[in-house]
Amino acid sequence: MSGWLSALFNTLDPFCGPVGIFTWLGGNGLVSCGDTGWGDEIAFGVKVTITLALATLPVGIIIGFLIALAAQSEEKLLRLAAGIYTTIFRGLPELLTLFIVYYGAQMLIQSIAATLGYEGRIEINAFVAGMVALAVVFSSYSSEVLLSAFRAIPRGQYEAGDALGLRRSKTMVLIVLPQLVRIALPGLTNLWLILLKDTSYVSVIGLADIVRQTGIAARVSKEAFFFYFIACMLYLILAMLSSYGLGYIERWAKRSEASK
Repeated sequence: MSGWLSALFNTLDPFCGPVGIFTWLGGNGLVSCGDTGWGDEIAFGVKVTITLALATLPVGIIIGFLIALAAQSEEKLLRLAAGIYTTIFRGLPELLTLFIVYYGAQMLIQSIAATLGYEGRIEINAFVAGMVALAVVFSSYSSEVLLSAFRAIPRGQYEAGDALGLRRSKTMVLIVLPQLVRIALPGLTNLWLILLKDTSYVSVIGLADIVRQTGIAARVSKEAFFFYFIACMLYLILAMLSSYGLGYIERWAKRSEASK
């Protein structure tokens, strides 16, 4: 069964499968698949980029939602903490945030391990560090989008939930969240496209994304312009596919709202 699934996945591979883009365009050239070209390596980089962005998205949205709730809380300390959080991570360059998470967390864990008697070297997984760094940056921006969406929902919606005898949590889930998603969706769509591009920063900590894989191919083959042009095309294709898919979701959300 596993062999059958493996064969199916290889057949449907959009890069190096029988109908894959590198299979058709690469031939025996620089981007061909197999030992003769760099198609396999670049295809792996695309998969890493997409996986990293998809793994970061829900974490960033959840944190951003919690920050947005804190920003409109009646507790002064929660509002202050939310303000400090968004100010820091919106103000710091993404690359610097990545360095702080990757090297800072590594130093912290190393020092904790040393106090417990462990003297070996500890290295943070580059994928996890990249996901955490991108998530905190994404959440700082998404919290502002979600906060604006919260403020756009009329107060009467909350009062309607109270009038129906719903608990605060049920009012949030049944009444507020559907409207929140519809209002925040355009802003979150833009943030997704930014996140997709920001994944390129992880190449500096050794993660084999599109930029790193094409960079290695460029240095080895001495065809820098060609491979970086390939990287540009891949990011543009991902952005176009994302825009099309998210645009469809937005139109579906609007039709669903109009039909109610």
